Amino acid sequence: MAILPEYEQAKQVFETYNINVPRGTFEKLENYAEFLVNYNQHVNLTAITDGKEILEKHFLDSFLLQQLTSEYFPESAKLLDIGSGAGFPAVPVALIRPDLQITLLDSLQKRIIFLEKLRELLNCNYHAIHGRAEDFAKNPEYRENFDIVTARAVANLPVLAEYSLPYVKIGGYWIAMKGPNEEITPALEAIQVLGGKLIKSIPYQLSNGDARILYLVKKISPCPTKYPRKIAQIKQKPL
Repeated sequence: MAILPEYEQAKQVFETYNINVPRGTFEKLENYAEFLVNYNQHVNLTAITDGKEILEKHFLDSFLLQQLTSEYFPESAKLLDIGSGAGFPAVPVALIRPDLQITLLDSLQKRIIFLEKLRELLNCNYHAIHGRAEDFAKNPEYRENFDIVTARAVANLPVLAEYSLPYVKIGGYWIAMKGPNEEITPALEAIQVLGGKLIKSIPYQLSNGDARILYLVKKISPCPTKYPRKIAQIKQKPL
């Protein structure tokens, strides 16, 4: 049973934002949505299960991440998505940018199992790993090794900065996806301490009128080795 709106209707939504989604890619989105809704009955992955809302709030929002910051997504770039959950924004991005080397990180094993099954279903190119962001950032294989780090609805910005910036290589970017009411100002000191610099804020609206904002931070100097701290320290005393 089809979950999403018909292709022509969805195509109009995407084309409003100059996003081209071929029919073959849309069929993968349909499979994604159906698999997500069915899986969600047993494992809590998303509160959004209506097809139109999945299209707008999950798929369109994920595509817009890449569309609005495309100049910062070089060919074959290494991307890390922190707190991937049900795969947003990284899996839809992987569908339209198969050249990217994408890693999804989540702290719950049941979500990683979902993401691995989803990868097989969609025949999609990404790597899903189970672990906490503050732990993997100490690993030389991951630390300051990504061109792009993304995160959506994981934590408030000062905390999220400490989770994210240790992974970004010098000259790379951290892109935080937020609602319109979360200001970047409280995180500016943390961003500076962690080696970053706010480049721009990009406000936008989804097709249903919901407001969103992308905060684009460039990594300009190495992150001090003591960061990220343990989770209790991060939450008790944010930078």
